[in-house]
Amino acid sequence: MTNSRMNPKVDEFLSNAKKWKEEYEKLRNIVLDCELTEEFKWMHPCYTFEKKNIVLIHGFKEYCALLFHKGALLQDAHGILIQQTENVQAARQIRFTNVQEIIEMETILKAYIYEAIEVEKAGLEVNFKKNTEFIIPEELQNKFDEIPALKTAFEALTPGRQREYILYFSKAKKSKTRESRVEKCMQKILNGKGLNDCTCGLSQKQPYCDGSHKYIR
Repeated sequence: MTNSRMNPKVDEFLSNAKKWKEEYEKLRNIVLDCELTEEFKWMHPCYTFEKKNIVLIHGFKEYCALLFHKGALLQDAHGILIQQTENVQAARQIRFTNVQEIIEMETILKAYIYEAIEVEKAGLEVNFKKNTEFIIPEELQNKFDEIPALKTAFEALTPGRQREYILYFSKAKKSKTRESRVEKCMQKILNGKGLNDCTCGLSQKQPYCDGSHKYIR
């Protein structure tokens, strides 16, 4: 690893880190040893191979992690990959709570990174579940029929944002609760916002927002 391969924006990120700084630095060294390009995306260190995202370093209150963008395609020989939420289809994390864990796992982490690189070289893609496979709740469809502009705005959202709304509404067991959720989210949909969009423009459901931003209500 040479200093010329270090991105100044990542240097700044590390210097400002109030938590997980030592862990971030160790993870950075490990990833750079794998000959990836260091970039700074979504406010976090991100590492790419031929402009394709491979892995990202991020942290939360209870843990820091390596996030593999196509982790669902890895073999996970050691059973250490974690699906952040049940709705995350592609990405997988390896979590840490202290730097010693990272040091002890260095060889394994590099093996996972090299496997992720091979996934990109092979051109493999995650088979995402299409939104058409999700049933639109009756309560949402009723609002679509009542307010055509809502249907238009919903269909203009990205597939991921549509899916989040559908799952959120559908999880409520009672029709009254589903209807209440739809009504509370209508303005956000009309404004072109996702269920968990923050003022920073990112989603708190995604791994790229640290959750410190105020929700758009």
